[in-house]
Amino acid sequence: MQTEALNCPNCGAAVASDRTQCEFCKSRLKTVGCPSCLGLMFLGSKFCGHCGAAAADAQLLDDKDPGDCPRCKVKLQSLKIGTANMRECERCGGFWTSVETFEHLCDDKEQQSAVLSYTSDQNRELSTATPVNYVPCPDCKQLMNRSNFARISGVIIDLCKDHGVWFDADELPKIISFIDEGGLKRSREKEKIALEDERSHIRDEQLRLEMMQRRSGSGRRSDRDDEDSVWSGIIAALFDLE
Repeated sequence: MQTEALNCPNCGAAVASDRTQCEFCKSRLKTVGCPSCLGLMFLGSKFCGHCGAAAADAQLLDDKDPGDCPRCKVKLQSLKIGTANMRECERCGGFWTSVETFEHLCDDKEQQSAVLSYTSDQNRELSTATPVNYVPCPDCKQLMNRSNFARISGVIIDLCKDHGVWFDADELPKIISFIDEGGLKRSREKEKIALEDERSHIRDEQLRLEMMQRRSGSGRRSDRDDEDSVWSGIIAALFDLE
């Protein structure tokens, strides 16, 4: 990559594009590409110095222990994109978010636009061919579960239920596109229909049990015990309780 003079987004001083820290104000620096002209600028700049286009609303954060990339095993770097705190691997382009941040992203159009704008700014060539295996959580180091987001998206994400979600380089833009096209709404409607079907099945099972109890002439206390047993079994099956 050819080195060029850029302006520090914090103090405005001229700094070479290959520097990671401003020699004047000591701010950390990260180079990204303008989504309009692909010219270089530092993360945190409001506008592209080449074409004047608005830059992504993102800035670097200081984090003493951001954890390691589950794929590359190098230190992640902390970012604030829009209102969301995230962590990124500069080598592979993967992202780590908390569960709360991801839930907010799914429901906030403005935040989705900020993330898409940032990911389109990336000027490096990202590798999207990742092996299918289980990777460790950057926080607790335990292997994460793999899950098809919203069950119908086709995007397999890595999830630690206690700490967050890992997205490989191209997965977060795909999920945002899936949500924008109504995929999350369709998934929720399918789950609602499935839940109603399950409730109907439970009612049918309850009626069947009551009819059997009437025919057998079982005592009331025994009927109640049997009904509780059936309900416990159905609830356990619904929520995969052991």
